[in-house]
Amino acid sequence: MMRNVLEIDMSQSMWIGARAIIILLFGLLNTPARAQAVVGEFVPDIGVDLSGNWNPVLHEDFLERIPGPELVNYSGLPISVSSRLWALSWDSSRLTMPEHQCQVHVAPYIYRGPLQLRIWAEKDPQSQRIIAIKQYISTYEQTRTIWMDGRPHPPLYAAHTWMGFSTGQWDGNILTVTTTHIKQGWVRRNGLPESDQATLTEHFIRHGDHLTHVSIVTDPVYLTEPLIKSQDFVLNVNVGGNWLYPCEYVEEVVNRPRGAVPNYLPGQNPFVSEYADKYHLTVASALGGAETMYPEYRAKMRAAVASSSTDAAKLAAWTAPAQEHVSRAQNPIPDDGEVHVLPVQGNVYMIVGAGGNITVQIGDLGVVVVDSGTAAMADKVIAAIRKLSNEPIQYIVNTHFHAGHTGGNEKIRAAGVTITGANVTADIRDARQGAAIIAHQSVLDRMSAPSGKQSPTSTEAWPTDTYNSGQKELYFNDEPIEIIYQPKAHTDGDSLVFFRHSDVVSTGDIFVTTGYPFIDLANGGSIQGELDALNNILDKAIPKHDEEGGTYIVPGYGRLCDEWEVVEYRDMVTIIRDRVQAMLKKGASLEQVKASHPTADYDDRYGATSGFWTTDMFVEAVYKSLAGK
Repeated sequence: MMRNVLEIDMSQSMWIGARAIIILLFGLLNTPARAQAVVGEFVPDIGVDLSGNWNPVLHEDFLERIPGPELVNYSGLPISVSSRLWALSWDSSRLTMPEHQCQVHVAPYIYRGPLQLRIWAEKDPQSQRIIAIKQYISTYEQTRTIWMDGRPHPPLYAAHTWMGFSTGQWDGNILTVTTTHIKQGWVRRNGLPESDQATLTEHFIRHGDHLTHVSIVTDPVYLTEPLIKSQDFVLNVNVGGNWLYPCEYVEEVVNRPRGAVPNYLPGQNPFVSEYADKYHLTVASALGGAETMYPEYRAKMRAAVASSSTDAAKLAAWTAPAQEHVSRAQNPIPDDGEVHVLPVQGNVYMIVGAGGNITVQIGDLGVVVVDSGTAAMADKVIAAIRKLSNEPIQYIVNTHFHAGHTGGNEKIRAAGVTITGANVTADIRDARQGAAIIAHQSVLDRMSAPSGKQSPTSTEAWPTDTYNSGQKELYFNDEPIEIIYQPKAHTDGDSLVFFRHSDVVSTGDIFVTTGYPFIDLANGGSIQGELDALNNILDKAIPKHDEEGGTYIVPGYGRLCDEWEVVEYRDMVTIIRDRVQAMLKKGASLEQVKASHPTADYDDRYGATSGFWTTDMFVEAVYKSLAGK
């Protein structure tokens, strides 16, 4: 009788894991204590030389690593309920979308696929001390840097990359690497996600011509336990083993509606029992979870009845967690009462900690400020700007009217000056009163509204230069700046600000990384306008290489991003819109929609049960917007 396939996989995984642990312990027992470098301090290099071209040994988990994992095979992985629900909604045709075609396997996953790995050391030319260990990974042409000079990891509000930010140190002859700032990617390439909150610990162990790589992934959003894997490589002495992997996306599906995201509605994934039926397993075992990692699960499998279409339908039904979940993500903005400045690229900087994020462009002519934060932080914002440039503040651009983005208008305006010849809405005396404030006309209407409709602000904080439709253009500091109206998005007066030479887009609260989008229905926002605006950001953004770098995105709140983060955010909002819309078409009430938990697979990353904008409020705003209420 054939052995159960899952038993075989688990036995192999146990042997591979045990071998890696034995090797790791043997190395630690026979080597000196850990040596840690300090920047600027000479520390003799220890460890072993990992340099060379390495080929993967693919006898381990071959079917998963080369042909690719089968659909709805989540067995042996400590995934959370949110991860399972996320994966069950994933339609593989999403990979035909232009933004997904060049999606890179993130650092914790990329070593599992077919690749050629080249490793070399970069040394200081004077001391010959190792500064960094570099890796070229042929799949997706990824170059990875493991810093060995003791430098700290970037702040949480810095941008993420596919390979993340890595620092290394020697545990005797074992290279131990810690990696943060990794983009959202795969746990397994069949829809199982790894969040942007994941961290990675690795051990590279060389024994002659053999290299063992042990990885430990911790993800508070989509894993309930650390995920430990190992893979082996052998030295390749032949030259030219590293192939190229250029990726350029094309239109694979003609006439797809703009912004459409392929996904399965709850309970409608047609492949939920395919893998289980093929190998005579229960669907429950195929759906994974921490218990499927351990030998004790075999007894439970033997006692279970093999899957049937009825069982599959039952298990595939949308079953959200019993209680609402809140975000497990770290707040990337420091809560220290100070403002912090992060260089973006070109002449553009991001200031965080003053309420909403502030974008600053500097140059010989002066300073442009996009949004002004809260009134309480205005003095610190001005001081931070003065450290960047002594030139006058010439323009403030408001992306919308909310106080977290306009509260500092009055003080920051007073600290600047309107350039001669600027178009002002009052009279030329504005030039003596401070910088020009540019915004859509609706921002002025909201800020100057009579008491009772919207609390009025000081006239000195009102926009002095407004536009009504399309976009307003500036050419300042040798850079074209587009201020582009986004109708009925977050509010009825949203603007994107695009610095064309620096290649930076400031989005205001249309895009944030800290929660679900705030659809301000009372002030003209709508779910479709929000999605249109997110797709407009994607139209402006062009990645440098394989969905990374290129155009940088400054969100209203949260960390610095590029196109990929907006893609994932747009996909999420679209999928939630599709779910609510499908229930509306069946006549569901608001209470029924809320009870279905249409955001369940995303709540561990974006959810909130308290504060000014909760998950419940977001679902209600989506429902009312779609229902026309």
